[in-house]
Amino acid sequence: MTAAIEIKGLGKRFTLHGQGGVVLTALSGIDLSVAPGECVVLDGPSGAGKSTLMRILYGNYRVDRGHVAVRHQDSMVDLGTASPRLILDMRRRTLGYVSQFLRVIPRVSTIDLVAEPLRAVGLSDDEALDRAAVMLERVGLPNRLWSLPPATFSGGEQQRVNIARGLIVGHRVLLVDEPTASLDAENSGRVIELLHEARSAGAAIVAICHDAVAREALATRRFTMPTPELAA
Repeated sequence: MTAAIEIKGLGKRFTLHGQGGVVLTALSGIDLSVAPGECVVLDGPSGAGKSTLMRILYGNYRVDRGHVAVRHQDSMVDLGTASPRLILDMRRRTLGYVSQFLRVIPRVSTIDLVAEPLRAVGLSDDEALDRAAVMLERVGLPNRLWSLPPATFSGGEQQRVNIARGLIVGHRVLLVDEPTASLDAENSGRVIELLHEARSAGAAIVAICHDAVAREALATRRFTMPTPELAA
């Protein structure tokens, strides 16, 4: 099957200027291919580079060495050479990123926040709001909260808004960071069900998941991160 993500020989270093120019090797020699319909869960201790890899896949960090490509509109796009405009288009149409933290917009209602990614890909306001309502129901967020800005919600409520916003477009590549953090068992089950549906529809998913129950429920394969090292 044609890969949705292709990583070959990926390396990434950070120079710690505040610590005498020490160079931290965050990633070295990463080789990973992810096909549509897979959920690859990244394994490794804190500091192993899992979040760094996710940010590279989302185009937030540049590639120092190696090659990283993501399938976008039937073509493999090299993230190391892609223009900022192309990266933004990929985020609208292909690349979804569900982080642990909801970036709220002051005074914007929850339902508008969830509907916004659909408007960005050309859906009408009515259709975007209708689909946002369905998604908020799927994540179990009470209707009485939909018209309110989520800034004052509990951590679990904000996480469900984040999941709804991140999954609503149906991106073909999903980067998911601790999707069940702050959630109880019932709501974790809702999120796991939604991610299973996305995978069954052909999404390629890369996930960080420290919760053992969710990890076992989601992973079709696990990828162990090589241990990072310091370089002089």
